[in-house]
Amino acid sequence: MIRDDVFVFDNVVHMYDYSDENLVSEQSEYDRHYHVSKVLRRRRTAPTDVYANWHPVEGFKRRWSVEDMGRLVFEDSGTDMAMAQAVPLFDLYKDGFAPVKAQYAFAQAYPERCLFCGAVDPMYPSVAAACEEMERQVKEWGAKSMKIYNAHVDGKSWACDDPEIAYPLYEKGRELGVEVFQFHKGNPITRAKLRDLSPLDIEGAALDFPDLLFGIHHLAVPYFEEVVWMANRYENVFLVLSGIGHTPMVAPRTFTEWMGRLLRDVGSERVLWGSEMALLGNAKPVIEWIWEMEIPESMQDDYGYPQITEEDKRNILGLNQARIFGVDVEAKKQELWSGAAR
Repeated sequence: MIRDDVFVFDNVVHMYDYSDENLVSEQSEYDRHYHVSKVLRRRRTAPTDVYANWHPVEGFKRRWSVEDMGRLVFEDSGTDMAMAQAVPLFDLYKDGFAPVKAQYAFAQAYPERCLFCGAVDPMYPSVAAACEEMERQVKEWGAKSMKIYNAHVDGKSWACDDPEIAYPLYEKGRELGVEVFQFHKGNPITRAKLRDLSPLDIEGAALDFPDLLFGIHHLAVPYFEEVVWMANRYENVFLVLSGIGHTPMVAPRTFTEWMGRLLRDVGSERVLWGSEMALLGNAKPVIEWIWEMEIPESMQDDYGYPQITEEDKRNILGLNQARIFGVDVEAKKQELWSGAAR
């Protein structure tokens, strides 16, 4: 909670495992080091943060604990609810970058505050096995969504609009009542080819499965223009500020331009806040920056961007995520803010 009544529902946090034990091979260290290093300028560190005394790179090459993650997300950042999302990067990490089991453990530790987003990959080892694993995660662990990462360094990249590889996943999700699929697009964190991270393969899926929701993470930067036009035309596509949400810490004008464009051409109802804690650190400075942000008059005059309103900010910071996943915000506020939550 910020400003006494602003409900913050983080679309994506990761209980990631960057430990040596989780690396597939020595080559995985290149990707691990690149990812941990690339976020340094955007991470803010206060003396009280759980990672305050860690080395900014080597200290993050670890397996996060439920206790440290709970403190960071729910005690320090001003976040009311979050979704722990698995990331199925099996080409580099034995259990994935953010292991399914670890995300479930975090959601179980904070059942009143955290939802579990599972993950599968039809290439590890097969489409049939991925569908079977999806069913297990939904029926046994209560997965509310599925995270997809289709770009790999080992030659197993695939397209999210492939009728033989991808569509069986969406059909299985529909059968299980999972209506929300979320995709890592753009924002390369491995040596996978940038073209394999293009969001253009979401378009066909969104068109062919109009009853499902497709979330594109990271605004697919550097494919920002593409996702804006896609979300402009398909109401079942929403955009998540994950990965690039901390941009105001280093390039506030760039972030403001992105937000102006999104407000003008997509609308605040389909833009979601996602912090990607823990790798990007405590999200509180960014959440507060977004709450205080304005679209300069010069941008409004030059580009036709609307001014961002309090309603827009509330939508982005939590209300949209709550609506998509069926959370009664007023009831949850009463539950959490009355001191009943852990």
